[in-house]
Amino acid sequence: MAEATAGYDDAISSRSRIIAAAVRLTCADGWSKVTMGRLATEAGVSRQTVYNAVGSREDLAEAMVLTESAKFIFEIVGGFENHPDDLLAAIHEAVENTLVLAEGNALLRAVVSATHGADTELLPLLTTHSEPLLGTLLVVVQDRVDQYEIDLEPERISAVIDITVRTALSHVMQPTATPRQTADSITWLVARVLGRTDELVASRT
Repeated sequence: MAEATAGYDDAISSRSRIIAAAVRLTCADGWSKVTMGRLATEAGVSRQTVYNAVGSREDLAEAMVLTESAKFIFEIVGGFENHPDDLLAAIHEAVENTLVLAEGNALLRAVVSATHGADTELLPLLTTHSEPLLGTLLVVVQDRVDQYEIDLEPERISAVIDITVRTALSHVMQPTATPRQTADSITWLVARVLGRTDELVASRT
């Protein structure tokens, strides 16, 4: 049993090192230059270990994006945990912190700016083929929002969450203002829908 557990831990460790190495190489030289052989050298494992741990190159790309997205989920959860009694404050902090993190995320910037030519093949994982990421974010936010008292039908709440998450993601991909300004705007929209703009004004005074 101990040997089986050790083998499982080694596999997890190898996968983490491989994904981290893929992120480093993508940020440094572009996704088009990330080959399985080079990745194996960077991670300090064999090429077979790379294939066993992450599968195909397409699987690796998805694993990279989902791994990086975990950092954003952490910020979202933190925003809600810091304001258990104030939904609007929680939304504001979650959105602002997420956008601040996006500004400094090297992989996201490399993908969005597409400065490395063929790196544009990663864009669908963040846009048209982003269902896994979007679905995870929606579940995380829904779970947190359910802890608040909201005078709105459940299906309407889900609709507000969907619109809010999609709007925040669009600003992650293409920011048009500072994180604070965008968080202000998104929070204001949510407050308007919930009929709680008075609470928003009070929190700003």
